[in-house]
Amino acid sequence: MFQIVVERLNDVGSKKEVAKLPKRASARLTSTKQVSVKVRATKSPRDVDSWRHDNVGRLMNSAIRRFEARVLELMKEAGYKDTRISHVNLTRNLDRPGTRVTELAKRSAMTKQAMGELVDQCVLMGLVERVPDPADGRARTVRFTKAGLEWLDEFRKAVDQAELEMSDEIGQPKLESIRAGLAKYGAKHDALRPGD
Repeated sequence: MFQIVVERLNDVGSKKEVAKLPKRASARLTSTKQVSVKVRATKSPRDVDSWRHDNVGRLMNSAIRRFEARVLELMKEAGYKDTRISHVNLTRNLDRPGTRVTELAKRSAMTKQAMGELVDQCVLMGLVERVPDPADGRARTVRFTKAGLEWLDEFRKAVDQAELEMSDEIGQPKLESIRAGLAKYGAKHDALRPGD
């Protein structure tokens, strides 16, 4: 790793030269006597963008896409060929007793309108139904139908199978480490965490 040390602002030169430094460095060049700026070392022009392919966000995204593709494949094998990831986004956030559309939208980071359309699709598939909210007769909640609960059980089996296959590939200790690390890292943003 390269390190650039700037002793004092007036040692750097004019404001034009300061602006050529990375923004984080120039923001720190106020009246401090010493500023350290770490620059990622690169070996070739191709490596300049390597961070875009090996950062943890990209790796998690690739892993989730593979995992979800396998779950959908297993759902097709179980007879649920119409299942899409968007449907899973609804059902993974739906409480068994029922949940209001506004809460589903919040948990899924979707607009209420988009979630309403997704609920409509799942109603047509027979997975969920809209019923009066027992706490407020003017509102409606979405809940699983009997067929939806059967779908949910098959989905659980598909997730278990995909996790088993992942464990076989990377090893159970690594899988448990990944699970624990992700649970800790994402706990603040988990919409279904107990106590929320």
